[in-house]
Amino acid sequence: MRLFIDTGNVAEVEEIAAWGVLSGATTNPSLLAKEEGDPGDSIKRICDLVGGPTSAEVLSEDVAAMLDEGRALHDLHEHIVVKVPFNKEGLEATRALTGEGIPVNMTLVFSPTQALLAAAAGATYVSCFMGRLDDISVDSTVVLAEIADTLRAGGMTAEIIAASVRHPEHVVAAAGIGCEIATVPAKVLRQMLNHPLTDAGADKFRADWESRPEFGQWLGELTRKRLAATG
Repeated sequence: MRLFIDTGNVAEVEEIAAWGVLSGATTNPSLLAKEEGDPGDSIKRICDLVGGPTSAEVLSEDVAAMLDEGRALHDLHEHIVVKVPFNKEGLEATRALTGEGIPVNMTLVFSPTQALLAAAAGATYVSCFMGRLDDISVDSTVVLAEIADTLRAGGMTAEIIAASVRHPEHVVAAAGIGCEIATVPAKVLRQMLNHPLTDAGADKFRADWESRPEFGQWLGELTRKRLAATG
């Protein structure tokens, strides 16, 4: 499963991209509205940082305007994926955009039937919002699994994005189901780093190493020799 970052904050993308774990990004109007500066500049910078698919969302609700906005967004950067909300207008816009070779991420998908329609319209990605399903006491893991089973049984090529990820367990569940992608906020990605046994182990290694300072001196000298040799 590939990891995307779900944010409109360039600084967050710079931080997490440095870990070497990101394959793409998703943004939306709500996330971008929180940030200062030109949204287009932020989107382009995020594209450059992740070096992969980056979703940018249309704002309009009628088909013609969706198409105009989608084309304009796609022109911003080669990595742009146009995000379109799920509804009948969105389906029509998705078919038209993908017919022009523009990839589409159909968002706000909450059921296998909606996912089938999105995939049939040509969506490259189908985003299911796990957290919002849990908010209404619907088991998001079950719904996501049903979407995955339905699309694969039907031979659909749309990739499933697990979205509205609220905690690391959502990521694990999406991976276990076999989702192709999880788009994850920076906060949750940072949470995925932590485990008390990792911290305890690192502290023990550090204490053992510091008890024999000659080992540190040896590694330092080894490193200096290599740097000198490689210039």
